Formats: sequence, structure tokens, C-alpha cells
Amino acid sequence: MDMVEEPLRLTRYARGGGCACKIPPGELESALSGVFRPLTAPGYELLVGLDTGDDAAAVRLSGDTAIIATTDFFTPVVDDPYDWGRIAAANALSDVYAMGGDPILAVNLLAWPRDLLPTSIASEVLRGGHDIAQEAGCHLAGGHSIDDAEPKYGMAVTGIGDARRLLRNDAGRAGMPLSLTKPLGIGVLNSRHKATGDAFPAAVAAMTTLNRDASHAALRAGVTCATDVTGFGLLGHLHKLARASGVTAVVEAAAVPYLDGAREAARDGFVSGGSRRNLDWVRPHTRWGAGVPELEQLLLADAQTSGGLLIAGEIPGATVIGELVSADGQHTLAVG
Repeated sequence: MDMVEEPLRLTRYARGGGCACKIPPGELESALSGVFRPLTAPGYELLVGLDTGDDAAAVRLSGDTAIIATTDFFTPVVDDPYDWGRIAAANALSDVYAMGGDPILAVNLLAWPRDLLPTSIASEVLRGGHDIAQEAGCHLAGGHSIDDAEPKYGMAVTGIGDARRLLRNDAGRAGMPLSLTKPLGIGVLNSRHKATGDAFPAAVAAMTTLNRDASHAALRAGVTCATDVTGFGLLGHLHKLARASGVTAVVEAAAVPYLDGAREAARDGFVSGGSRRNLDWVRPHTRWGAGVPELEQLLLADAQTSGGLLIAGEIPGATVIGELVSADGQHTLAVG
């Protein structure tokens, strides 16, 4: 009898997956504390740095032109190499859109286990990244690769924006509505995919959708405050935004949209360690309503990969999930 060869599953070559493999936010903040100091020598003005944990760094090049710089890479989040490349590229470009800029140049970052996986699969990953960069109108030129035990892929991205109109996570003010441009649930669906091989096309479609149109719409609407929702989950990124802005963010849990199958995946236990660590991090800063069970809390902290924009304002197509209010002195988040 002929043996049927099992299809290669990229997610089996990674301990974590996607943005769920980030270093926990609390540990990261401790590691960064006191390490970086502002440049004292004359030079280009740093508009956005590490102070508020924003999505990217921004420097004034000249006049009102700002250069936006970011990088992002992670282990496979899906088994299809082309889709993984597209997802990783869209995720890396997202930080520029989250700052109100447009990406103009990217370089590849590739780690590859040469003894385990053929380079033909790496080619598919790179092709996926190339196609997303093309869709974004962003040059993709070169990069860096290493031989590594785990496959990893992403990009370092440079963008430009208007220095007067950057979207920042410290520009939120009481009275602003909070809007979300993509549904949550990517993390639990990716965990289920990794464990079972079940495919979730809607999750792939969400992860490969650029945040370009949402970013442009936010700028047209006069929005000044935004961030994207990735590895620290909705609550983690919202905590950072509220803390930086000196306000409290109120979330109406019932208004938050989810991908089909996300609740079932969470209920069946497909919650990553990264999502649980996200929830542990925000718990001390959150006032919970009586009707928010732990499963709902985990979904709100679910580690997203290439998630949507979280905007302090309203734009067409986005879901209003809450508002910013005056700081209550104890909590940056209130969920009911």
C-alpha cells in the first residue's frame, strides 16, 4: 500500500505563533526601563520615541515631513507559507498606518531552519510579503536572513507622514468615542488552527487586509489618537493608550465584534499563553462590570496578529465599542 505523505505544517516548527509569541508587556517594559536616553547632540527632532510605547518611532526630517520607522517579525501563524508571508508583511506595515503615515520602503527579515525546511518554502513566504508590499505601494528591497532553529519572517519598514497630523497614542481626550476597525478573535482561531489544522479563511482575510484605508479615513475625519491591536490584545493596547493620554477607557463588552468561531474556540480552550499574560497585565488596572465573565475577559485580551486600528474617533465601517472619560485615579480601563 502506498503511504500518503502528510502535508507540511509550518506551525509545528514554532513554539508560539504570530504576535502571541511577543515578550509579555510587563517584562518588556521592565527590560526597557532606563535603557534609552534622549539624544543630546543636535540632530533631527524625535517626535515619537519610547516614552508612551507607541506603535513606531517618528523623526522630523524637514519642515512638516516625518520619517516613521518600525520593525516586526514572528513565527508561523498559519501553515500556508504564502499566507504567512502576507500576514507578516501586513502586520509590519500596520505600525506605519497606525501612526498616520504611508510605508515607502521595507526590507525583509528572515530566519530559516535550512536543515529542516526547503528554501522553496521560504520563497513562498517571501513572495507573500512581496505581494502585500506591492498592494501597499511600498518598495521592498533586500533585507537580512539567518540560519535559525525556528522559522521567522517579517519586515523593517520606513514610512512618511505629516509631522503635524501623526496619529499618536497619547492624544486621547475625555469625550472621544472608541472605534475598532477589525473584529477580534484572530488569536484563538490561530491557536485552534495550530492545534488541529482547521482552516479559518475569514481570519486569514482579516490578517491580510491592510489598515491603509482605515488610517486614511481617520486622518480625513480629523482623528489625532490611534493605535493598532496586535500582540497585547485589545485591552493591553487600550491600557497603553489610556495611560499615555491620562484618561480612562470605557469598553462596552457587548459591542465588541468577533470573527465567526472565535467564541467557540475560546470556550474549547484554544487560548494562548500570551493572551493569558495580557489579561494578567491589565487586571490591576481594570474595573470589571459584574456581567463580564472570565471567558469574555480572555477574548478582550486575545493576542491579535495584524489586527485592526483602535481609533479615538469615528470613521465609516468601524464599530464604536466605548469611549474615553476623565481619569478615575485608579483605573485606565473600565469594562462593562
